Amino acid sequence: MVTRTVDLRSDTVTKPTEAMRAAMATAEVDDDVLGADPTAFQLESEVAKIMGKEAGLFVPSGTMGNLISVLVHCDIRGSEVILGDNSHIHIYENGGISTIGGVHPRPVKNNKDGTMDIDLIEAAIRDPRGELVYPTTRLICLENSHANTGGRCLSVEYTDKVGELAKKHGLKLHIDGARIFNASVALGVPVHRLVQAADSVSVCLSKGLGAPVGSVIVGSKSFITKARRLRKTLGGGMRQLGFICAAAFVALKENVGKLEGDHKKAKVLAEGLNQIKGLRVDVAAVETNIIYFDIVEGSKITAEKIYKHLEEHGVLVMPEGPSRMRIVLHHQISASDVQYTLSCFQQAFTGVQEENSN
Repeated sequence: MVTRTVDLRSDTVTKPTEAMRAAMATAEVDDDVLGADPTAFQLESEVAKIMGKEAGLFVPSGTMGNLISVLVHCDIRGSEVILGDNSHIHIYENGGISTIGGVHPRPVKNNKDGTMDIDLIEAAIRDPRGELVYPTTRLICLENSHANTGGRCLSVEYTDKVGELAKKHGLKLHIDGARIFNASVALGVPVHRLVQAADSVSVCLSKGLGAPVGSVIVGSKSFITKARRLRKTLGGGMRQLGFICAAAFVALKENVGKLEGDHKKAKVLAEGLNQIKGLRVDVAAVETNIIYFDIVEGSKITAEKIYKHLEEHGVLVMPEGPSRMRIVLHHQISASDVQYTLSCFQQAFTGVQEENSN
């Protein structure tokens, strides 16, 4: 019987803290669709201020936040957005920018550090003289930290260069900041400086910060005015929203300071996994709270056996392929959980070695 659960599938699996539940119970609320919920307004204003932008808007999910942002910037059907071929918007958001917005994606190869080469971005921008046959480029999207490359961080210098390129060609820049606070903490750069070049940012509060629900998109007042209308169109206009925002406000105030600890525990776990014969981790690439690792080719154990062994011992991880796995740390994973996880991995490999020697 499993007596302990260590859920490492994602940083979205956290449970609301007692402080969050208490804040929800006492939140002052009103009808947010009518623009009257004071707690929602307080959260939106605080996130906008932290990000150095004029205004903010709470949305149910990061996917909706990114979709709304792209649609506001690309408000003419047949527009084109340049984005990473390994980015969340391109892969994991159900093709919404195309199916709902009529926006064409122009993918550019993501490097191992999550960046796209500046010259490749510029080469992907359509020549306006070809508008009769080409879509019209209107937007560039970045993702920071970059989930699919293992939570790698885009530097402020790089982001500024992309922002300069966007301005040079009259384009807008949106940052998918699902884990922007992780990037800020890891780089030691204030979050407002990290997104200074962006026209809009989607900030997820239900990942590393541990809120139960929601993201806030930020940008200029005119951008948010258009975004609010689109949120309603997409079914994201909620009524007494303050209940949810109250928990998110606690997450914002209490959990940013815990991210550095998440990163340190991720590094300890990555180093420990890399020492297990049969596993391979690029420890140097672990910059934030995400770890990708592989079963070494020729190992006597399969990913399926590892998953089964871990699950039997209450450790949950995310499969990423036949021999690749993902682990994500969050504030509800302790140092003890990290050591327990390492021992479970070691037991899985030791058991296979014993089976093979009999």
